[in-house]
Amino acid sequence: MLNELDFRILNCITWAKTNPPPNLSCKFFTHSTEFILWARKNKKVTHYYNYELMKEINGGTQMRDLWILPAIAKWEKSCGKHPTQKPLPLLARIILASTKENTWILDPFTGSSTTGIAASLLNRRFLGLDKEETFLDISKKRRMEINDTQKRYEYREKIVKYSDKQLK
Repeated sequence: MLNELDFRILNCITWAKTNPPPNLSCKFFTHSTEFILWARKNKKVTHYYNYELMKEINGGTQMRDLWILPAIAKWEKSCGKHPTQKPLPLLARIILASTKENTWILDPFTGSSTTGIAASLLNRRFLGLDKEETFLDISKKRRMEINDTQKRYEYREKIVKYSDKQLK
């Protein structure tokens, strides 16, 4: 569908979860991966990719399209649960790889606003939309939570090992 809409797919990243949720039915394999499509629309405008930072995060070698990161942790559900919530370290890596500080990030299906939390922690601007008021309430609570200086510091510390070693 992206190709039909004239998007160019830059990468299909496989996120391999180090701690996937168990398959309680025990009737098939545990689902332990998800895919992240990185695409761009305008062929005349180049995309941003922070190659050097991704290389640094990856121990000095070129970042691959297989990311081995944990699934969502308990501390990320402190303001409520969303059925498809993504972990903060994952969104932090995506944002660091593809945006510069102070750029705008749009999430038209923001859910519990993990993208917004990551954007705020990484000094980006954010606009999130969702039609579900329940999820927007979780988003507001999470935003208020990181307004607390100590919580903000704790969250940045939790994403630092998966993202920029030099977070301020």
